[in-house]
Amino acid sequence: MSLMETPDWIEPARIDAPEGDLLDLVADLSARAALLGQALHPRTAANLAQLVRIMNTYYSNLIEGHNTRPRDIERALSGITDADDARRNLQIEAAAHVRVQQVIDDRAARGLLDDPARQDFIQWLHRAFYDGAGDAMLTIGEGAGAFHMTPGFWRSAPAHDVSVGRHIPPSSAQVGDFMAYFERRFAFDPIPGHLLMGVGEGRAKRILALATAHHRFNYIHPFPDGNGRVSRLMSHAMAHRAGIGAHGLWSISRGLARGIAPGPEGRLEYRQHMAWADEPRQGDRDGRGQLSLKGLNLFAIWFLRVCLDQVDFMTGLFDLDTLAARLTRYVARSETLAPEAARLLQEALMRGEFARGEASRITGLPETSARRVLRALTGEGLLASDTEKGPVSLRFPAHALEALFPRLYPEMG
Repeated sequence: MSLMETPDWIEPARIDAPEGDLLDLVADLSARAALLGQALHPRTAANLAQLVRIMNTYYSNLIEGHNTRPRDIERALSGITDADDARRNLQIEAAAHVRVQQVIDDRAARGLLDDPARQDFIQWLHRAFYDGAGDAMLTIGEGAGAFHMTPGFWRSAPAHDVSVGRHIPPSSAQVGDFMAYFERRFAFDPIPGHLLMGVGEGRAKRILALATAHHRFNYIHPFPDGNGRVSRLMSHAMAHRAGIGAHGLWSISRGLARGIAPGPEGRLEYRQHMAWADEPRQGDRDGRGQLSLKGLNLFAIWFLRVCLDQVDFMTGLFDLDTLAARLTRYVARSETLAPEAARLLQEALMRGEFARGEASRITGLPETSARRVLRALTGEGLLASDTEKGPVSLRFPAHALEALFPRLYPEMG
């Protein structure tokens, strides 16, 4: 076994003595995430979290080179998929991504989210993401070298050895050992019987681990396929366990896809910073591990800046007053909605939900007219209920996103 095949090759796995920008970023991210969505009604926040899940899926797919439109993701979640095999497979993947993230968010809300760095949790992410995938989606490679991937299992055969750009991950035979080491170094909860006790308690340590674990997981590249998506779902879960998940109201994929710099330059940042953190140690002043501490620091600073940028962006987007104003403008510009529709949307925003029978009181219209206004809003998907006659709450359909949440997506289609 070569030196590069020993699990401690991923050291430094964590940044144990952060300085300067890293300390400031950790403090700012912790403080600002705590404020995100604070003024929103819990029901409104929950419906916005579903919007974020679709957004996260869109950008996660974009990182993989797939442009799956928000409305196509919505359709897939309703069980409607395209007749074209390739587009249908992308829709199935997108719907699975949304559902897995919803499970993560729901478990986090109930205090039941497992340790995201544990091997069994990561393998569950992979299995859940590929749940319902057909043979075409599970067939890796082409021709004589093609093989069928079993979701939830590490790379384990010579045929599963891979290269990612210039980076050559550990051989398949060593993946199990590397992932066991990854768990020991990044687990948030103590692992009895191990000297490497993981991250431990403390929000700052966990936020830093969120950044470095993302890279080291991708460095190992433990699955034959789906590693990028699993790493982003793992990071989303880690954000919850680090105390900066903000009830699912922000997520990392949009930031990783867009970067910090505007335009094409920003879209190259993710791969650039990942590659810098892949580099071996650069001399005696570059830490004590096998990989570059300087490269890992640069990646962690960039990653946390991306997180902070996304928290700030979503805070502005979900600000109660500005969201209320955008809802009013949406109605004013609509050719199909009566002006009184704005009152119903404002009521749902502030109260979370209201009974259908209240529409007349809220709008000041007679019962028949109020029902007609309410029906128009439910027809457009801006108000909906969990049961046929139940109370209605505010929803955010794909066709309204460009008007209600400008710059959420690069373009709408």
